[in-house]
Amino acid sequence: MRRGDPYGTHRVLEPKGLLPQPAWKLDNNMEIYSNEVLIDVEVLNIDSASFTQIEAEAGGDEEKIARKMSALVAERGKHHNPVTGSGGMLIGRVEEIGPAWKGKAGLRVGQRLATLVSLSLTPLRIDKIKKIHKDIDQVEIEGKAILFESGIYAVLPDDMPQTLSLAVLDVAGAAAQTAKLVRPGDRVVIIGAGGKSGLLCLHEAKKRAGVTGQVIGIAPRAASKKRAESTGLCDTVLMADASDALDVMGKVEEATEGKMADVTINCVNIPNTELSSILATRDGGLVYFFSMATSFTAAALGAEGVGKDVNMIIGNGYTRDHAEISLNIMRENPVLRKIFEELYA
Repeated sequence: MRRGDPYGTHRVLEPKGLLPQPAWKLDNNMEIYSNEVLIDVEVLNIDSASFTQIEAEAGGDEEKIARKMSALVAERGKHHNPVTGSGGMLIGRVEEIGPAWKGKAGLRVGQRLATLVSLSLTPLRIDKIKKIHKDIDQVEIEGKAILFESGIYAVLPDDMPQTLSLAVLDVAGAAAQTAKLVRPGDRVVIIGAGGKSGLLCLHEAKKRAGVTGQVIGIAPRAASKKRAESTGLCDTVLMADASDALDVMGKVEEATEGKMADVTINCVNIPNTELSSILATRDGGLVYFFSMATSFTAAALGAEGVGKDVNMIIGNGYTRDHAEISLNIMRENPVLRKIFEELYA
């Protein structure tokens, strides 16, 4: 049995010399190398920006969505949306573990797990699309996937449904990064507060900012505004279009009495929200772009263009213990768990 590169470069077909994520095409032959894991895939949780784009291109038609997803994976050997550049994650059962596997310890055949690496770098084969859940960006399939030796994963917990676990783990990095970034007394603005990642960020923001801090949610519609308000985690929730930078700035200015945010977390799945995040933040403050719809060119040049001296962080979906931190929110916060169960489970 051949041994592969721990980072999966042996699976790259084109162009050669790249890592799997930036590569255009991967080898999705499911005969494993000695240091790979074969997964029998049950559910794909497509990145929100990617699913939104595919759904719009398909006009909302589920058969067209299925055809586009199948064609994408057949062409590239992975679910890597060429428009958004993003992928998602998966749930499946461990079918085979290579004898030279030296990844995270404790993995066993038959375990149900969620991969915590993007579908944009995961060799994937779709045999059949069984059901599409448009409201939660999840797709039930029959298929196989490969986990590289460097790949991270989470064994699904026994105390919550797998669809709930997947919904949380899909955006685990956002809440865990929020926990690292927010300090006691901070004014925190969360753009996209009524969405999946935004709701988890609200919990950590309130927990870390404490009674002397201020948590402001921004939501685009009445329903998402109401959802954010129902958590009891926001000092105020503003309804605003995140792509309207001047409107967002004005509302945050009023809510903070001109002080603006110390930390702004961008969790939306639409483009052109970079300047809203920057203008909502005080000079010397911090903007965390978790959204995969973010243009980092627009963010950098936009901040320069408006003369804002803010620190900007790329939304790394991984931080140490992010799975445990985010799953534990469901145990700590029964209100949020109820919302997630109603929306995603």
